[in-house]
Amino acid sequence: MNTTTETARAEPWPAAIPRPAAMELAATEYQRVVALLRRLPEPAWSAPTDCPAWDVRQMAAHLLGMVEMAASIREQVRQMRKARRRGGPFLDALTGLQVDERREMAPAAIIDRYALRWPKAVAGRRHVPRLARRRPLPIKQVVGGREEPWTIGFLMDVILTRDPWMHRIDIARAAGVPNPLTAEHDGVLVADVVAEWATRHGCPYDLQLSGPAGGSWSSGRGGPRFELDPADFCRMVSGRQPADGLLATQVPF
Repeated sequence: MNTTTETARAEPWPAAIPRPAAMELAATEYQRVVALLRRLPEPAWSAPTDCPAWDVRQMAAHLLGMVEMAASIREQVRQMRKARRRGGPFLDALTGLQVDERREMAPAAIIDRYALRWPKAVAGRRHVPRLARRRPLPIKQVVGGREEPWTIGFLMDVILTRDPWMHRIDIARAAGVPNPLTAEHDGVLVADVVAEWATRHGCPYDLQLSGPAGGSWSSGRGGPRFELDPADFCRMVSGRQPADGLLATQVPF
């Protein structure tokens, strides 16, 4: 069993990807979500996903709720207020609200609304002022069982793209449809996850991820060697797939 040097972080997590590149990744990811949803066969919308509380339609409803929140400050404030009134862990309350408010939406309506609103979501994320992006979120987030601070920029530039990216993998797995990963898009997101994972555990390692979205990363000597599919690696560090040792070091999605 490998140990880690992971400790509670005092400084808020910043975004590592430059903002222009982050917004390009966001736009591409939103478009890939729409493309995936449009090619799902009808029975797939009721298939269970790796998030036990959600089937594919409910997961898509959550994705739409996040796009709506990013597209409008007014909607962001509304969702956050209602989520706080629900009580419990904030993120669970927020995502639960998004799903519940769209319980009557048919798959076609979810797809059409998502396609309409994602450009506004990118614009809303892009227009967050630099000073605001450096500020910490008012609510700490729980990662790997620990509370930690994030900057607003980390949420806007990183998490709001990782979230649909991971759910795209979830939906494709649930529906049994292809979800090819590319070097120019998925590979950039995976590399950012790897860099953050390495920072979080701080130990020597040798990581080999296969395919176009993969690559080779290492640090120090004498660390464990891992050979994995990029999606499997990200599922492990997200907590979706069983893992131990350094792979049990969680990265937020």
